[in-house]
Amino acid sequence: MKRLVSASLMCADLLNLRASLRQLEEVGVDWLHCDVMDGHFVPNWMMFPDLINAIAGETSLPLDIHLMVTDALMMLPRLKLRKGDALTISLESTVHAQRALAAVREAGAIPGLALNPGTPLVMLEELLPDVELLLLMSVNPGYAGQKLVPQSIGKIARARAMLDGAGYAATRLAVDGNCSFDNVPRMVAAGADVIVAGTSSLFMKGLSLQEGMARLRAAMA
Repeated sequence: MKRLVSASLMCADLLNLRASLRQLEEVGVDWLHCDVMDGHFVPNWMMFPDLINAIAGETSLPLDIHLMVTDALMMLPRLKLRKGDALTISLESTVHAQRALAAVREAGAIPGLALNPGTPLVMLEELLPDVELLLLMSVNPGYAGQKLVPQSIGKIARARAMLDGAGYAATRLAVDGNCSFDNVPRMVAAGADVIVAGTSSLFMKGLSLQEGMARLRAAMA
């Protein structure tokens, strides 16, 4: 399975977002990671639906949308999803997670499920048939630039073993949070195949996007 880089747009130059999109296309990112935050489920606000829809009209790259909101089912109809886009709901925020995942699939997008660092993998068991993308948060969600929760590496390995053992080897396993040049090799070795890249790698201060991408690809090899 090809390993993918999903560039976190909350770490891009938001005042020059159109130019940032062109640069990310040029350096060869695979997905554009869009965090939607409502200030309730997480203590931050980011990327409202109209902005994401505008981004979709500016690029052919797939969007990798993560809803960190208290009501994913309310937010879903406001997003103009394209075939190939991924939409991930946070398990902890959604009472009817299976219903939300089914709605994502019906909308034509890749249904994804995210787990916070403290959420055990056993919570996934009944939802595996509905999930094509599993996103493990390796920091507590809400802000860029946080330190890795140490037990996250072992959780990645256990998640990959769970997916493979249950017959879902094709389900992608993504990681978001302090995906640094030092941490990414361990994440990939544990079984991650999608890396959400932010300020600790692709958008690291002092590096151009080209330099950050080259180092990130090398770390993922």
